Amino acid sequence: MIRVLVVDDDFMVAKLHSSVVSRQAGFQVVGVVHSAGAALEAVRTLRPDLVLLDVYLPDMSGLDVLRRLRERASGTDVIVISAARDLESVRKALHGGVFHYLVKPFEVDTLRQRLVEFADHRAELGDLDESTEMRQDDVDRAFRAQSSGQTRRLPKSISPETIDVVVRALEGVDDDGMSAMECADATGLSRSSTRRYLDHLVETGAAELLPPRYGAAGRPERRYRSRPR
Repeated sequence: MIRVLVVDDDFMVAKLHSSVVSRQAGFQVVGVVHSAGAALEAVRTLRPDLVLLDVYLPDMSGLDVLRRLRERASGTDVIVISAARDLESVRKALHGGVFHYLVKPFEVDTLRQRLVEFADHRAELGDLDESTEMRQDDVDRAFRAQSSGQTRRLPKSISPETIDVVVRALEGVDDDGMSAMECADATGLSRSSTRRYLDHLVETGAAELLPPRYGAAGRPERRYRSRPR
C-alpha cells in the first residue's frame, strides 16, 4: 500500500482529498493535518510515501515545508495541490523535486489520474535492483517512469477507471461489436457518456468503428469493437 499524508488548511478540502485517496486501489491515508508544523511532525512520525501538500497553510508556506523535508533528506514524495498559480511557487516546487503540481480547482478525476501515475512510477522503480550499480539504461528507465506519467494526459471528461469498464464491455462481444446503447446497458453509463468513451477509444486505437448497421427505425447505428491485438 502507498501511504499518503494529506495536508490542507481547509478541513472540507482535506476530507475530499482523503476520500479520493482512500477509494484508490493500492493507496492508504495515514494522516490528515491542517498546518505546516503538523505536517512536518506527521512526516517524521508516520513516514508516508506521498504527501498531498497545500501551499497556503496558516503557520508556514507549504513550499517551506517542502524545503525542510528536503533539508532532512526525507525520501517522501510530494504532490503539491494548491491555488497558488504564480511562477515563483511553481519554480520552487520544481526545485524541491515534487512529483506533480495540481492547481485548484480541478476535477476529482484529475487527482485520481495523478495517483495512478504515481503508482506506476513507484512500480517502475520497484522493478530496479537496488543491490547493484545502475547502468545508464536503468537511470533512463527511472526518469522515463516519472516523465511518462506526467506527460500522459487524458481529456478532461475521461477517467481511466471508466475507460477500463468500457474496454471490458467491448472485450465481451463478438466480431459484430456493439452499439453505444448496448454498451451503455452493459456498463450502466449514460448513452452520451458511453459514446464519448467509445469515440475516445477509437481515437487512441484501442477500439475500432465498424461499418454502420441500420436499426429498427431505419437509422444507421454505429458499432464498436475492441481492436484485435
